[in-house]
Amino acid sequence: MKFCITVTPNARTESVAQKDEYHYTVKVNAPPTDGKANTAAIRLLAQYFNIPKSRITLLSGHTSRKKIVEII
Repeated sequence: MKFCITVTPNARTESVAQKDEYHYTVKVNAPPTDGKANTAAIRLLAQYFNIPKSRITLLSGHTSRKKIVEII
């Protein structure tokens, strides 16, 4: 399953919100340096979907706020 996420780094609280069927907004406390925000976003998505982090792959958008993620 592939879907788009919009990551907001340096947020006060961490959360995952579903916009529609294939779009999510992920707010993380981590800064957007050295991939820390990406790691935090994957961790939050794993908790949200109740799956291991290893099943989530970041396909594109490694340095962008808009990313495409795949759950295997």
